[in-house]
Amino acid sequence: PVPPKPPGPDRSPADWAAPNWPSVTVHPRPATALRPPPPPHPTSPVIVAIGALLCTALPLVLTRVFEAPLRDMPLPLPMYAAVLVAVSYGPALLWWWYSSGTFGTGHRRNDVGLIMRVRDLGWGPLTWLVCFLAAAVVGSIVLRLGIPFTSNTDGIADGRSDAGFVIVTVVLAVIVAPVAEEIVFRGMVLRGLLSFTSAPAAIALQAVLFGSAHLDPAWGRGNIGLIMVLSVVGAVLGSTAYICRRIAPAIIAHAIFNAVALVGAFVGTAR
Repeated sequence: PVPPKPPGPDRSPADWAAPNWPSVTVHPRPATALRPPPPPHPTSPVIVAIGALLCTALPLVLTRVFEAPLRDMPLPLPMYAAVLVAVSYGPALLWWWYSSGTFGTGHRRNDVGLIMRVRDLGWGPLTWLVCFLAAAVVGSIVLRLGIPFTSNTDGIADGRSDAGFVIVTVVLAVIVAPVAEEIVFRGMVLRGLLSFTSAPAAIALQAVLFGSAHLDPAWGRGNIGLIMVLSVVGAVLGSTAYICRRIAPAIIAHAIFNAVALVGAFVGTAR
């Protein structure tokens, strides 16, 4: 239909009657699909976290006490490293295996979030960068305030001329420690804490426990600054594990962090 002529001297606005106009159907725009919220973070019974801490704390104390006598024994370096790993991480990993079958689903990897995604290759380095910046800020504050600080890489450079020592140290620090420690602290401890407290509290508590696990009685008051720096690193790793609902990005970030620290110890001291 053709619309009527506009009003003129001989036409009134009343002639603009609606029946002469075509009907128009207005289709509302579909609502934009909202991204569903992430599922709740998986949790574990608190006994899993307690057992993991006990199985980590006691061997670490024994390792600190008997490391020097063990080093003086006539053992090949690889065997010495194997004994050290078995004593340090063996009980906690055995507890992971046992607790998953007893208190969890029996799917060991799923119960601690040991799952890898392709995007974790991006999350891991990004998490490391945040860890590095956070550690640098807290380290600067520690030094500025005169808080005692001892690096846990002190003394490593003394063996840089021994290729076997370098290889074993790299394997332990860049492969074994990141995997084992993330399974313990972000896989079992964090999930156990989340079963009875809020996410911020759980992340903060596991971070302090992670920093404290690197304590060495031989460093005395120097442990204070070290625990502060490593606690903030543990908080970043815990936050990533909580956001991603898995520990693979934290393992990658942890490995990079240790690798950079070793490069600084081996190369930086040599200059």
